Amino acid sequence: MSFATLRRAVVRVLGAVSIAALTLPAIAQDYPSRPIRVIVPFSPGGAVDGPMRIIAQELSKRLNQQVVIDNKPGAGATIGTEIVARAAPDGYTLLLASQTNAISASLYKSLTYNPIEDFAPISLIGREPGVLVVNPSLPVKTFQEFVTYVREHPDQVDYASSGNGSGQHLFAALLASRVGLKMNHVPYRGSGQATTDLIGGQVQMSIPGTAGMVGHIKASKLRALAVTGAHRSPQLPDVPTIIESGVPGFEAYVWMGLLAPKGTPAPIIEKLQREVLQALATSEVKTYMANAGIEIVGSTPAEFGTFFRSERDLWAKVVRDTGAKID
Repeated sequence: MSFATLRRAVVRVLGAVSIAALTLPAIAQDYPSRPIRVIVPFSPGGAVDGPMRIIAQELSKRLNQQVVIDNKPGAGATIGTEIVARAAPDGYTLLLASQTNAISASLYKSLTYNPIEDFAPISLIGREPGVLVVNPSLPVKTFQEFVTYVREHPDQVDYASSGNGSGQHLFAALLASRVGLKMNHVPYRGSGQATTDLIGGQVQMSIPGTAGMVGHIKASKLRALAVTGAHRSPQLPDVPTIIESGVPGFEAYVWMGLLAPKGTPAPIIEKLQREVLQALATSEVKTYMANAGIEIVGSTPAEFGTFFRSERDLWAKVVRDTGAKID
């Protein structure tokens, strides 16, 4: 190759790099130019659905485009998650992820996508403890009484979850393993019907997120026995933690964070992350989260990515230790 030819090649490469450098900021400036869809892989009314809706309202104002919530429940959040994994990486289809996504990385053996590597983290939004609730017809009023009752009635207590591989599934499986309980898992297609049947007495116990349960507990439709956080919930100050109740080190949180398909341009990720943090700082979102007992986190994309991988490792160990499986 002659020097002249080499020089022309270098000029073309440098020109392409310059154009790319100018184009990437322009992508963020023009984005979004149409509505954004956030896939929530759970049924409406669940622990993470409500918070995302209030955040979406604030994002719509800030981005001057409608942010639409699209519920795609089922199969331990894998149905909705796969939609986003296969979506164009242009910032117009996002995923509300939770601990269920980290769990699915080890619980499901034949996924068509990688729950971690096929997504670009935007921000961790918040977290809340789970709460062990029972139907009031169950003759127990404390966590200790519940443990005694289940031990005396093996395989006679049904616990509900929002689906195979969901946080509710693994929270209860972990508890059963730690305390030595034999219960029947009844998976539902989302937490809405699971809660309805729990209140109706078709199932006896569940460990959903606190946010969606406070109203039912205060209305005496459900009885709260313990929370899964390290500390008591401000919304349920009289309900002890599972740690207080005699199970050292037991912690489990419902968390939520926003993901985009892998390959989404960095300027779009950065813009979304900034706007999410701004939305979390509004009085409307802060009030909603406080009333629901959700701790606002907010993070950088890198911090969320690190957290996501740590959750994958945590729940992979739980799956191995408990022998939890999709049934």
